[in-house]
Amino acid sequence: MSPEAGGEPATSPIRQILFKMHSRCNLACDHCYVYRHADQSWRDRPQVISRATIDLAAARIAEHAGKHDLPFLTVILHGGEPLLAGPDLIDYLVRAVRGAVTTDTKVAFGLQTNGLLLNREYLDLCARHRIRIGVSLDGPPAANDRHRVYADGRGSHAGTARALRTLNEAWNRPVYGGILCTVDVANDPAEVYRHLLSFDPPEIDFLLPHGTWDRPPPARGPDRGSTPYADWLKVIFDLWYEAEVPQTRVRLFESVVSLLLGGPSGSEAIGLGRIDLVTVETDGTLEQGDVLKTVAQGAPATGLHVRWHSFDQYLEHPGVRARQSGLAGLSAECRRCPLVEVCGGGLYAHRFGLGREFDNPSVYCADLAAFIGHAAQRLAADLSRRV
Repeated sequence: MSPEAGGEPATSPIRQILFKMHSRCNLACDHCYVYRHADQSWRDRPQVISRATIDLAAARIAEHAGKHDLPFLTVILHGGEPLLAGPDLIDYLVRAVRGAVTTDTKVAFGLQTNGLLLNREYLDLCARHRIRIGVSLDGPPAANDRHRVYADGRGSHAGTARALRTLNEAWNRPVYGGILCTVDVANDPAEVYRHLLSFDPPEIDFLLPHGTWDRPPPARGPDRGSTPYADWLKVIFDLWYEAEVPQTRVRLFESVVSLLLGGPSGSEAIGLGRIDLVTVETDGTLEQGDVLKTVAQGAPATGLHVRWHSFDQYLEHPGVRARQSGLAGLSAECRRCPLVEVCGGGLYAHRFGLGREFDNPSVYCADLAAFIGHAAQRLAADLSRRV
């Protein structure tokens, strides 16, 4: 790859491969970016990824790892609901990837699930292959079951909570990855946080509900200066920050603190780090991140397929290059902002709209500024006391 000015490579290699194991789900969550937003391409895709597609993708992973001498890769099993694919296919994928990667590259596996199908067979499989399991839960029953429901309207909390309690048993802890929680400001933040902590997760990640300027998130009204999401997150940040012994990692909070101190981000949602992810859909097409499904029909598409195209060719796609362009890829307003090194313009899809496509600040701009400012004040006060 040709270097840019300053010696930086034009693109960074792929280090995260997200496999769509199954294109359907056993829930009908009303905030799901796969089924409830602009892109509906899931309707035309095979329900389950084939072994032939897995083999092709495994070969591409090995090719990329070898060409770029990668020390590590992460493979994420996703959906829909990935457990619908069945344990045999998950076992086949892990073996195929590990068998194909003959370099010194370390391959880690993760799986994101609602937990409803998690049983002893899956737990044993994940233990055998060292697959870390992340579970989606939005809080206590009333909070979670406002959005995460079955097609007939029944809530999913009881089944997901049962899965989390099972993961927290001593023999399952090695595969317990953590909890993903979508923010709903109608819920009490302290109550949500305490409930998530009751499952003793190794990590929690808070996800802002997806939206764009054309289709704003639920609590973003006409007042662009309001900060309902920041106000919600601040409550939990203070509880987390003030704990004498940190009870669990919170990825968003750790990323903000790290960035404020000049370190890296651990989250795609914040900071100027390059996005190093490719999605392999059930039909073998290579797509950008799922969150772009909130933008428009076909927004994540690249026109590439794992049979005919390498990951290096994927990196040359204009959309992928835009997501790896850092500061240069942000709007003029973002580039002028003193918080840009920390905020990074927020999640890429959240900038879309207003007739300017992605050349906007995040629809969460005011929230991000308020939250980062709050974290900075807490950190500065602590540091001044220690000087």
